[in-house]
Amino acid sequence: MNSAVALAWRPQYGSPVKAEYGNLVKAHASQDWNGSATQNAPWPFSTSHPWSPSGSLPQNITNGLSTFGTINHPDLGPWTDGPLPQGCPWGLRQSNDTNPYNEKNVPNTGMTRYYEWEISNRTMAPDGVALPLLVVNGQFPGPLIEANWGDWIEVRITNNLNEGTAMHWHGFLQKGTPWYDGTPGVSQCPIAPGKSFTYRFRAELYGTSWWHSHWSAQYLNGLAGPIVIHGPVADEYDVDLGPVMLTDWFHADYYSLVEQVFIATEFGPIFPPMANNMLINGKNNYDCKNTNLTCTPNAGVSQFRFQSGKKHLLRLVNHAAEAVIFFSIDGYQLKVVANDFVPVEPYYTDLVILAVGQRTDIIVEATGNSTDAVWMRMTEGPSGLGPPRGQTGCSLNDGNSVEALAAIYYENADISKPPTTSNTIDVSRTYFPLNCNNQPLNLTVPKYAIPVKEPDVVLNFTMSAAYNSSGAFKWYMNNETYMANYNDPTLFEAKLGNLDFPEESRVFDLGTNGTVRIIMQSVGFPASHPMHIHGFNMQILSEGIGTWDGVSITNPENPQRRDTQLVQPNGYLVIQIELDNPGVWPFHCHIAWHISEGMNINLLVNTPYVVNEMEIPYVMAQTCRDWSDYSGTTVVNQIDSDSTKELGCGSPEFASNPDCLYLLCSLGSTYSSTGWKSRKGQASSAQGGNEYAALKAFLNDESSLEETVDNFISTPDSSSTEDKLLRSWDALGLTASQTPADSPSQEKLVSFLTALRQRDTNVGDVEGKTVSWSTLPLFGRQIREHWNYDERAAQKDAETARSWANANAFAARVTATASVFDSSDPLDFSLYAIWALRAALEDKDDVPEATVAAAAMWILYAGEVLRKQSKEQRSYEGKVAQAGNKYPNKEWNGFEMDRWRSWNNRFANISEVSPYKEIKDIAKKTKRHMGDLANC
Repeated sequence: MNSAVALAWRPQYGSPVKAEYGNLVKAHASQDWNGSATQNAPWPFSTSHPWSPSGSLPQNITNGLSTFGTINHPDLGPWTDGPLPQGCPWGLRQSNDTNPYNEKNVPNTGMTRYYEWEISNRTMAPDGVALPLLVVNGQFPGPLIEANWGDWIEVRITNNLNEGTAMHWHGFLQKGTPWYDGTPGVSQCPIAPGKSFTYRFRAELYGTSWWHSHWSAQYLNGLAGPIVIHGPVADEYDVDLGPVMLTDWFHADYYSLVEQVFIATEFGPIFPPMANNMLINGKNNYDCKNTNLTCTPNAGVSQFRFQSGKKHLLRLVNHAAEAVIFFSIDGYQLKVVANDFVPVEPYYTDLVILAVGQRTDIIVEATGNSTDAVWMRMTEGPSGLGPPRGQTGCSLNDGNSVEALAAIYYENADISKPPTTSNTIDVSRTYFPLNCNNQPLNLTVPKYAIPVKEPDVVLNFTMSAAYNSSGAFKWYMNNETYMANYNDPTLFEAKLGNLDFPEESRVFDLGTNGTVRIIMQSVGFPASHPMHIHGFNMQILSEGIGTWDGVSITNPENPQRRDTQLVQPNGYLVIQIELDNPGVWPFHCHIAWHISEGMNINLLVNTPYVVNEMEIPYVMAQTCRDWSDYSGTTVVNQIDSDSTKELGCGSPEFASNPDCLYLLCSLGSTYSSTGWKSRKGQASSAQGGNEYAALKAFLNDESSLEETVDNFISTPDSSSTEDKLLRSWDALGLTASQTPADSPSQEKLVSFLTALRQRDTNVGDVEGKTVSWSTLPLFGRQIREHWNYDERAAQKDAETARSWANANAFAARVTATASVFDSSDPLDFSLYAIWALRAALEDKDDVPEATVAAAAMWILYAGEVLRKQSKEQRSYEGKVAQAGNKYPNKEWNGFEMDRWRSWNNRFANISEVSPYKEIKDIAKKTKRHMGDLANC
């Protein structure tokens, strides 16, 4: 299949139409995608340009709103802002004296990093070839997640695609949060189109990683980005240049590429896809004579800045679909200081080898002159760094562009001229990876030593390929291939005690075993396999060509550890895992085609705990309901190792399954579309619980404030602390959403919350800490978990619209009582005000009454504190508070008076031009109130 054929985009993307590239020239172009790129589509630039490092295309066309690859992309600090005990967020902990897998050693920073993401389609040209991409917040590569070791991270994702998605946080252990691992069919149902979902997980390890979609092969079309977790340094450096994202690149959509690997024709199978290019931080040039697609030559390469005499940290990430990547900098030695999330004893090399999913941190000392410029380069198989792909089994490339370059400029170098350095790698050395392996195991010694134990259980897997009965090419482990069921996550079935899994689920129940050794043997088809484990780091005991001798272990007192490691073609890999993380954890090849073709198993760890003690948040059930609603009415075009079977607790038939009712319904109230909606369930639900009854009695004047607090915090059953808290906050949220926005009862609910803060009564342990009611533990988290707004539902259903306005009015009233306006006060929901006001006033002109009403609640009930924050110019990290689509040139990132005035003007305009009386009336009322505030 050639690129031209591949761009006959699939039905889930919509009908092909020409892309209007002219719109993309604007600084903040629309993130919507209008269809496929064709060679006749208009392109706003000449097709002939002199070579320059910065290229012929502006950044917003090559990479959207991302600044990766630009010479002025900001360096990273040694940590992000936050509390600094003993000088830094991790205190005196060092990489060589602290076991990072012991939860007691993880710093308790008290910080949560919030991110607000929207996934959408957007046309870009990273190498000059115009393609519709799948992107987060209009950026390719995707946004950086940055946190300190021990921080919590929350990412709220809104799926604006016409297909499902799910996000995986590569390398994160997810201890205590396996449902947020982001693997559809294993840990969650997919996020349905038009729906939102919030991931919350802890940075338990530190270093460099990446996030990516785990739905089919979506990530190779743009849904991937870097993660940096600051922690103790493995070696000293001066400047952190941040992530260096390395990938192969295809001029085709992921669906066509995956489809290609399955199809068998009368001439035999179609060969796996061949990459058309390679990119460094989302950029490279491409020779346009090699394509019939819309193409602009000299699109531009990434640029980096060196400072003379300084030591620079570069965080290398391979986020390719398939390629084993060789990375070098002309004439420079690279000091390796970490692999994946594991700091290592530093060693020098002139070449770093990275398989898909792997990361390596390197330090490079700028020993040149202040006017120097040098090439950074990455390459794969047929590039001069090794023999053609047919001999190595490493990577597939069409041969037109097997190398990506990036320019490194010293402080006084002329950035208008390209570097002139050349590659000096000696490919004759004995350890060069002719068989596509990582660098020798004996080179890599973890800073913190963990010796090899005798395993409790050993698993042996033979890895092979064959055609199934329908002629599709599949990968097998022990002659079985994996098939997921998006509607029925394996973790949920395990929780229910349904341990008789179908064979295609490939679940290996490890019971209560403490350690597993896995021996993998690749046979037959000569391909390498970067094997990635979720939920753990693995000790790499031995690897090589042929068969393991059953004895040899490299450095048994302290073997290499990482979460991804290559199995060589017709070779073996022996790994060992400490099974200290209950859950269901995938172990799969990270080559996009191989996992799509079924190369995955799932490890069920600590089965008794999963069945009897693990408490899965019921927001996961709502995600499955949303997916069930979508997949029950839409044909899901899924051709790889994912199934669309309507079975299990996520299916429309779940109501007839008592076990599913227990898991999905009895866990309490659940948030559906907009506002809290109670569901019929058992006595533990929010509406049927003691907490809800106590609040209703209070609003009906049947009990005093003190009696209400006493009744609310009492725990008449054996609920866990977290279950009690989540049920309590859901009861409060449900009550607030049922209470009219202008009712005095709303103020009574606020007074109740204020009184609750005066109670220093201990609730129990949460996340390893004893908490009291006075801190309102998990209150903000649970409110955020349910804070979704379905505009379409609000338009159709008056009750839903009222519920959303009521919820916003309550949040606004609560915010007005906050003592300080930062993340330390659980009553500060000011960011939610920006979200509501942005949705109503900044994104588009035609908005429904419910959206305007929700925004008005914030002005009417929290206007004074919001105006105060605007005068003080309170800002937020990242893009969570950025301007809406109507204001592409505004650099708002929080509250400021310019934005406040724009809100005032928009309410004034709505009050005049809206064709709907209800909207006009509420806009007039809000504008008057803003005028009163200005006169105070």
